[in-house]
Amino acid sequence: MTPDDATWILTASFVIFTMQTGFGLLESGAVTKKNEVNIMMKNAADVILGGITYWMFGYGFQYGSSPGTNPFIGVGSFFLDSNQDEMGIVFATFIFQLSFATTATTIASGAMAERTDFNAYCIFSLVNTLTYCIPAGWLWGGHGFLKNLGAIDFAGSSGVHLLGGCAAFVATVVLKPRLRRYDNGTAPLPMGNPINALVGTFTLWWGWLVFNCGSTFGITNDKWHYAGRAAITTINASLGAGLCGILFTYFKNRKFEIGDIINSILGGLVSITAGCAFFRPGESIFIGAVGGLFVISIQPMFDKIKVDDPVGAIAVHGGGGLWGMVAVGLFIESDPLLYLSRGRKGLFKGGGLYLLGVQLLSCLSIGVWSVTTTFLMLKGINIFRCIRMSPVEEVLGADYIEHNIRHDCFHYEDMMEDLERKGHHIPKRTDRVPPREEWDRYLVEKYIHGAANTTTQEPKTKPPELDKLLDILSTAKFRQEPNHPRENCTIL
Repeated sequence: MTPDDATWILTASFVIFTMQTGFGLLESGAVTKKNEVNIMMKNAADVILGGITYWMFGYGFQYGSSPGTNPFIGVGSFFLDSNQDEMGIVFATFIFQLSFATTATTIASGAMAERTDFNAYCIFSLVNTLTYCIPAGWLWGGHGFLKNLGAIDFAGSSGVHLLGGCAAFVATVVLKPRLRRYDNGTAPLPMGNPINALVGTFTLWWGWLVFNCGSTFGITNDKWHYAGRAAITTINASLGAGLCGILFTYFKNRKFEIGDIINSILGGLVSITAGCAFFRPGESIFIGAVGGLFVISIQPMFDKIKVDDPVGAIAVHGGGGLWGMVAVGLFIESDPLLYLSRGRKGLFKGGGLYLLGVQLLSCLSIGVWSVTTTFLMLKGINIFRCIRMSPVEEVLGADYIEHNIRHDCFHYEDMMEDLERKGHHIPKRTDRVPPREEWDRYLVEKYIHGAANTTTQEPKTKPPELDKLLDILSTAKFRQEPNHPRENCTIL
């Protein structure tokens, strides 16, 4: 690895890290307002806790080469450090793969939204590194049996997305649907904040380009050629998928449904990830379009069997990842520059069934691993800490229960009194802190009235704007809630 390669990898890693912002915005936009802060906190937990365990043992299981390493798991490089001769490549690789590892966990967090206990989720985030790092070693580690068989997953369609989608599926089944989710049918629920969801999509879109281009792991020699191809195939796949999503949702109900358009774009991006450095630009449009249509077509099927996924993570990442791996086995040509495909071609390019078979074996192996480990982790955590919020906590919302955040549009005291009358146990109440707009109004009122009381002589003429403001302030009322009457506001 040259200094230029290391710079490329580190820059890509830092940009990929911003994809956590995209996931957080997208997921917070898909859930109700009373849970939006909680879902952002889960994204922070994924980085903090998942990052710690990836440094402790995740990198070692993925890339370790000490005695004991075998085709299933690496050994060594635990609590990662390096000597001066190797620290450049080792640390750059660690930062890059850390971004992948935290992304895999974040995919599951969206499917678990609005009903997962935050403490239990933090434990899950801490240990879920195991789900990612071992299959990543199969694909990208020198010891990995899938790599040695010739499996191709250039940037993570199976190693990140299919794995995360399978984990999301298991989590939704274990948690069961949100309260009353299917009382009125299986139609998608309205987004809590579509603007957040769209901004998150753009952030992910930008990050995905770097995600795929950065997977060349450098730009020297002929690597930069692959980075350029990865860029155009990634953007073309998203364009084809987005176009199909727009047409699909319009012809379905004569409306441009935000959820379908977002998920079709993301489905196309997931689909192109496995072979972005090998496909041709025209092929990438087709692969992205098929991936986008596939994703938004299968999402309603999960709702029909009451698998409640608030953000569509199972369809987008699971379905898109599966199609992406199959597309490699169908469409890629042999790689004449870096020999990354080992001379193998896809079925439609005259390469026979071998590569397609290896790609399907990779999907099966990673899917089974993800389903098994996620199920065991969640069931194990549930022994010590219930992973599902209680019905009362779910009604009040995770933002209030877990983070003591009250939203103006919810009357929490009234809600808790109603629940108590129905015989429910209410979690320990916290003192109400007035919303910021109430504090600001109170500050303005006290300042103006206080200034007026200390003025010995009023101006001969007061501006009409001040009279209007004083009239508004004199009629403004603070909501009266227990323990917080207006006269108790002593901030000044």
